[in-house]
Amino acid sequence: MLPAPNLDDRQFQDLVDEAKRLVQQRCPTWTDHNVSDPGVTLIEAFAQMVDQLIFRLNRVPDLHYVKFLELIGVELRPPAAAQGSVTFWLSAPQPQPVVVRAESQVATPRTDVSEAVVFSTVRELQILPCSFETAGSSPAGGAVDDGTASLGGVGFRCFSTPPVTGDALLVGLSNAVPSCAVLLRMNCEVSGRGVDPRRPPVVWEAQTESGWSACGVGSDETGGLNQPGDVVLHVPDSHQTSIIGQQRAGWLRCRLVEPQPDQPTYNASPTIVSVEAFTIGGTVSTVHGPKRSDRPLGRNAGSAVSAAPAARRRFGAPGHGHRGPGGRGGVVGGGSSRPFRPVHLDRPPLSHRRLRR
Repeated sequence: MLPAPNLDDRQFQDLVDEAKRLVQQRCPTWTDHNVSDPGVTLIEAFAQMVDQLIFRLNRVPDLHYVKFLELIGVELRPPAAAQGSVTFWLSAPQPQPVVVRAESQVATPRTDVSEAVVFSTVRELQILPCSFETAGSSPAGGAVDDGTASLGGVGFRCFSTPPVTGDALLVGLSNAVPSCAVLLRMNCEVSGRGVDPRRPPVVWEAQTESGWSACGVGSDETGGLNQPGDVVLHVPDSHQTSIIGQQRAGWLRCRLVEPQPDQPTYNASPTIVSVEAFTIGGTVSTVHGPKRSDRPLGRNAGSAVSAAPAARRRFGAPGHGHRGPGGRGGVVGGGSSRPFRPVHLDRPPLSHRRLRR
């Protein structure tokens, strides 16, 4: 038997103590709070009556509890399938686009005690190849300075001297890569002094039709552009080519932002010596509810109260759908917190892929 919800968890002694505190505030001349005082006797009598009312209130069924919440404007959300996102990783950069078909399935391994949790992609995903095209610096409020010619040699400084909030490093790709995971292989010199390499005050963004949008950072081995390493970016699905500094490219940028109170910032600009770029995967939304089409529901006499039972009554998780932590590299939903490992693709995927934990 499920325990009944307590709408009011106050007990007899709590009511007495609360009344005595009010006595001290409202009637400071009343100083005798012993049980022998007639006023305290009245307080305890009323506290006992209220305690009985609370006991009866807490015996109401769950339906009344829901109705009480509706009186103050709190309503239950309707059932919905859990949602998430999954990243498909390529085993190696591919020269041609790799297509992940819509309704491709990913799942956790089935065990002896639990069934596999299956999610389906909601749309087709195209993992588009790309390459590095151009790079430069964009000072805050200034013109774009093309630094492509300096790459492979002395390099160029990506921020102003000294760096100010709003400075940006621009990286142009050969084409737009919406919903793709892009790896930037950067060779940087240790010249961006003053910054904490574990918490650099920078954000990565992509040029979209509505302006600059934030990219998800999968990993950053450069320590704030201060050492050679790889940066993995999850590009938003609205990424598109645009013209900056008279050059058309799929633009990404690393922008210097205002540091937090306990976050050190740059005293000198980092130096970019070389940049490479290629696509290593793609991210797509998923839902814990398989699509069913061309399925007869049964005959209906035309009545408004007629019902047709579904073949599978429960194909989605109860409750409101939600995204997994960070929304990258896995799916969390339906009350399950088990992470997924990403799928590695070296050829066009099948309609069903099972993820291993």
